[in-house]
Amino acid sequence: MVSIVERTSERVRELAWQVAATVVDPELPMLTLADLGVLRDVEVSDDGGVVVSITPTYSGCPAMATMRDDLVRRLQEEGFAHVRVRVALHPAWTTDWITPAGKAALAEAGISPPGPAPRREGPVALQLAPIPRAVHCPRCGSADVDLTSEFGSTACKAMYQCRACLEPFDHVKEI
Repeated sequence: MVSIVERTSERVRELAWQVAATVVDPELPMLTLADLGVLRDVEVSDDGGVVVSITPTYSGCPAMATMRDDLVRRLQEEGFAHVRVRVALHPAWTTDWITPAGKAALAEAGISPPGPAPRREGPVALQLAPIPRAVHCPRCGSADVDLTSEFGSTACKAMYQCRACLEPFDHVKEI
């Protein structure tokens, strides 16, 4: 039999997850942390506090502090008095964790969403040349695009220009 404390704890966890899932990414504000796939878990600690686990999109991601602050603020606004944010590094985040709704939101905002992430076993080989990607223009859908910079407005994006419509656009790199 499940105790009332366990049922209450599970309900608190569900409510906290619902609130945390509304927090948007500071660099990609068209995405929630849930749609980006960085919101990993929400737990209720023994002292009744809420512990939210998030995974950075890459090591040294400068948005992590803002994500943490936004999660704490939003949960406290909804009545969760004791909130902690934990960084979960394993397993490492992958662009495959972006939800279909998140990928659609990226495209709607003019950012080319990532394709499937590469599968790797063992160490990752250093590659100094640009990585070939299957990229389509988010404006007109053309695959006739040029890489203009391996680094876009953030380190996790590359800059492309469409040869068909001439529009420049960011592409979220597959990780």
